[in-house]
Parts: sequence; structure tokens; C-alpha cells
Amino acid sequence: MTQLTPLMPHATASWLVDNTALGFEQIAEFCGLHILEVQAMADDLASSKYTGRDPVRAGELTLEEIERGQADPEYRLQMQKAPVNVSRTKGPRYTPVSKRQDKPDGIAWILRHHPEISDAQIGKLIGTTRTTINAIRERTHWNIQNIQAKDPVTLGLCSQRELDAIVAKAAKKAGIVDADVQPVGQSGDREAQLIEELRAEREASEKAASEAAQEAEAAAWLEAKRTAEAESEKTPGEQG
Repeated sequence: MTQLTPLMPHATASWLVDNTALGFEQIAEFCGLHILEVQAMADDLASSKYTGRDPVRAGELTLEEIERGQADPEYRLQMQKAPVNVSRTKGPRYTPVSKRQDKPDGIAWILRHHPEISDAQIGKLIGTTRTTINAIRERTHWNIQNIQAKDPVTLGLCSQRELDAIVAKAAKKAGIVDADVQPVGQSGDREAQLIEELRAEREASEKAASEAAQEAEAAAWLEAKRTAEAESEKTPGEQG
């Protein structure tokens, strides 16, 4: 069974480093981090500074559990309560600054090719407001002369699976039947499959990003350590 990790692993590790006598390996294992990340936090070499998060107050650890770990370096800390995942369900999705200028083009494309998609669905998919969508639809947008309809997937504003799921849902609600669309009896299964594939795709992407970040931070810590060791080994004449 996979060991559960705290809701905010880096912040929790930072708190445990500062407030307990637990070993780096114990903290790393409990938080699901690389031991070098924990060592970097302890040596103030981490590229990012984290505000500590108390796992005892969060209900993820007990003081008794911490004391067991401090008394036995081989003891493996046990999560007391599974962390509650916080999901963002309201408001438009976040879009990187570099992509925001492309939003009007993506909105124009959807309005042209999929008028059955509601403004609420477009807002959730692209990360925009109804006011902006309506301005583009009515051609009253301040930059309407420069807006060109472009596929939001190509622009990187959403994935193909996200777009397909929204299109299928909107088409079903509008009662649109196309030769390429599966029979009505199977449409629900198709939507469910798309959503499930999208969820798996996101989880895999998040895992890969987390692993890459851990490797990068560990590499940075090692490089900083080597540099510090090299500097300390220099003779006074070399340092001057």
C-alpha cells in the first residue's frame, strides 16, 4: 500500500526539520520527498523557502508519533489522518501569463466552430469571463480587429481531451446527433471515459513534474555543496 503523504509535503518537512529531532530520512519518507531536499532545507540551501506547516495541528501526526520517531531512528512515521485535498471549483481556471494574450483567439474559435458550448463551459475551459466571451461574440471587444479564431488546443489553452469532453457534453445537452457521434446510449460512457482518461493524464503529468522538481532541487543542492567545499579547500593565496 502506498504511504500517504501530507497535503503540503515541503512545508510540513520544513516544520519537522525546525521543530523536531527526527532524522532527515524519517522526514523525507513521511513527506514523500528526496532526502537531499530535506537536507537542503536544514542547511538553508533549498531554492525555495517554505513556511512551516504543523502536521500535528493539521491532524496528520500526533506528538506521540513524533516522540516514537525521535526515540527510534528506524521508526517509520505513520499518517494519522489522510490529508483533505482542496479542489478549486469556482472561478476561471488559471492560465500562465504567456498564454493569456491567446485567450481571445481561442474563444473566437469555439464560438465559431462550437456554438452549442455555453458561456459557462467556455469560461471554465479557457479561464475567462462571460463579459469577455460576450464582447467577442458581439464584436465589441477592444482588440476585436486583431482577434483571429485559433484552436485553443493548438494555443495550449486546454488539452484535446478537455475540449472533446466539453463538446460531447454540450452536444448531448443540445440534442445534436452527428454521424461521427456515438449512439445516444453510448454517449454517457464516452464522456465518462474522456473524463477518466483526462484525470489519469493530469495525475501522470503532476507526478512527472513533482519528480522533475525534486531531481532539479537535489541537483542544485549538490552543486551548491560542491561549490562550498571547493571554496573551503582553497588556500588563502588562492582565495585572494
